[in-house]
Amino acid sequence: MRVIGLTGGIASGKSTAAKLLGELGAQVIDADVLGHEAYNPGTSAFQAVVQAFGEDIVAEDGSINRRALGGKVFGNDVALKRLTDIVWPEIRRLAELEIHKIRGENPTAVIVLEAAVLFEAGWEDIADEIWVVVVEPEIAIERAMQRDGADRSAIEARINSQLSNEERTAKAHLIIDNSEDEEALVSRVKAAWKHGSNG
Repeated sequence: MRVIGLTGGIASGKSTAAKLLGELGAQVIDADVLGHEAYNPGTSAFQAVVQAFGEDIVAEDGSINRRALGGKVFGNDVALKRLTDIVWPEIRRLAELEIHKIRGENPTAVIVLEAAVLFEAGWEDIADEIWVVVVEPEIAIERAMQRDGADRSAIEARINSQLSNEERTAKAHLIIDNSEDEEALVSRVKAAWKHGSNG
């Protein structure tokens, strides 16, 4: 069994690459999905987040109002760190449970852990190898504006707050460039999968 940590910045095509790898036979674990699970009522992370940020972030249905929580941490590095210190370890725990489960069912499985914050959260030690999807910042801005309907300054601010391509690729075992069209990405992912499956 092998675990590939797949990461990349905003609009890099990381999720598209993960989907393709799933179609090629990988078992994909999406850290974003686990992130939502980490906020579920009744979990220890839920209690800790409410304790740290106040009862007013709990919606009428008993779940955490992500928008209200976002308003408390947006632009506040101290508050954001307090939140990630609670949530990231919980996401890691859920990811490791999932990996353990897959390993039990299929010992030869190739698992892809798709995580935008793989390096920031310090999860790279979960993976046997790290694959990074990169795209030129200008292309990422254009794609994100088209996809999210957000304005340029908001996208630029998000990109500037993330690790740079250089910082990510310095830690990568494999770099997938997605500065061209989706067809090029498909062929690069397939080549990486073929190389990885044989290696």
